Amino acid sequence: MKKLIFSLLLLPLLTIGQNSTEYGVFENDLLIPNPTQISQFEKGITAHNKKYHSEAPHGVRVYWITNGPRTGSYVWVMGPFPWSSMDNGPAQKEGHDADWRNNVSPYLMPGSGFESSYWKFNADLSRFPRDFTIKNMAVDTWDIKRGKYKEAMALVKKVHDVYTAKSPDDTFGIYTNEFPSTKEGRDLAVISFFDKSAWLGEDHSIAKKYDEMNGAGSWDQFLKNWMNVTNGGETEIWMYRPDLSGISGDVKVSERQ
Repeated sequence: MKKLIFSLLLLPLLTIGQNSTEYGVFENDLLIPNPTQISQFEKGITAHNKKYHSEAPHGVRVYWITNGPRTGSYVWVMGPFPWSSMDNGPAQKEGHDADWRNNVSPYLMPGSGFESSYWKFNADLSRFPRDFTIKNMAVDTWDIKRGKYKEAMALVKKVHDVYTAKSPDDTFGIYTNEFPSTKEGRDLAVISFFDKSAWLGEDHSIAKKYDEMNGAGSWDQFLKNWMNVTNGGETEIWMYRPDLSGISGDVKVSERQ
């Protein structure tokens, strides 16, 4: 439970301008290549991203899932972009859709590419204290119980405040599903960024820090409250693939503020 919430997705951040009233959204597409045609798939998606997704706001990063039932799958992440930008998005560029059909789709497993989701970046609950380059991400997704969204986010805020006070150098992002489904059960994503795998085995002492800030026994009460507002979740490790992506993994704090 030491990394229950904030020691964990999405994803990769640029920003929407300060003068905009819109917010940043990420599109996540799960891609499962035919295991006998991985080289062809990677060649096709690399060329597609370099040609059509090499600039904001529709730049794309590609990740490879290293654990769980989706191991070996790829996640194609575009954004962040404002919803209004989709009216003139990459799909409107000449040859975009044909290139995907001809050079990417033939190497995917049947039904792959049809699992898409859109995630809102919650800047007030996230922490990006310094510029960094994405390498690995721990992506934790949670199923929030019906009618418990506000309570769940209030608990997220509590842990955010603890990390702000006690672990100010930790980098994480909070994302909420724009079109949640009770069937899918992916409402909230918490993403932590890390460089070396040793980070996964470290004791981040969230229980101790939470108790120091909120009183003895408060972490145990937090866990009870969290279980009351969620139906559970899952964790995946995503490895950034710069060779397949249209944009780099560089994240500039000045840009996202």
